[in-house]
Amino acid sequence: MSEPTLPQQPDEVPEFETRDPGEREFWNERFERGFTPWDQAGVQPAFETFAAAHPAAAVLIPGCGNAWEARWLAERGRKVRAIDFAPSAVTNARAALGDFADVVEEADFYTYEPSFVTDWIFERAFLCALPKAHRPLYAQRMAALLEPGALLAGFFFLGDTPKGPPFGIARAELDALLAPYFTLLDDQPVEGSLPVFVGRERWLTWQRNDTPVAPHNVG
Repeated sequence: MSEPTLPQQPDEVPEFETRDPGEREFWNERFERGFTPWDQAGVQPAFETFAAAHPAAAVLIPGCGNAWEARWLAERGRKVRAIDFAPSAVTNARAALGDFADVVEEADFYTYEPSFVTDWIFERAFLCALPKAHRPLYAQRMAALLEPGALLAGFFFLGDTPKGPPFGIARAELDALLAPYFTLLDDQPVEGSLPVFVGRERWLTWQRNDTPVAPHNVG
């Protein structure tokens, strides 16, 4: 399989019909038109290090976009499913994965049920893509998808932002959001961030608590 190539980013932000990041068409338009400044076009060292340290983990990647991490895992024989609700993202990802295209599927994170017990959910530009009102439901759903002891780990975009996406989240807010369900195990700086994330990313590893999921309301 050939190495991934960097997506071509336009010099200026094009005009888009859809402005609501909560809508499927918002993301579909951007992938169709190649405007993906959040796309790493590969995997970062922090991901490789963590994945190598958890070789038996079955992985779920929500909001996978072009799914470079899913490709990396699949090439190494790892159990992985990558989902996105934007059809154009799924099309792009399947083209990038080639022989491993079947690990990617079009699905809604809030209703998706994996076909295997998930040991690790990989967070990469997913929380920061969601409208802020969706954050409580994100935490609830992450907790529901993971058994006690399983991990939510990846790149978190920190520092509140007035506009987005990406929507940064204040560290205190993130801790309060996840603490009812998860315990923070590790917090590491990130090197090689994309310009849209530089200086604001941390690799965080959260472990699912052995506690019942409390109800949350989105709003």
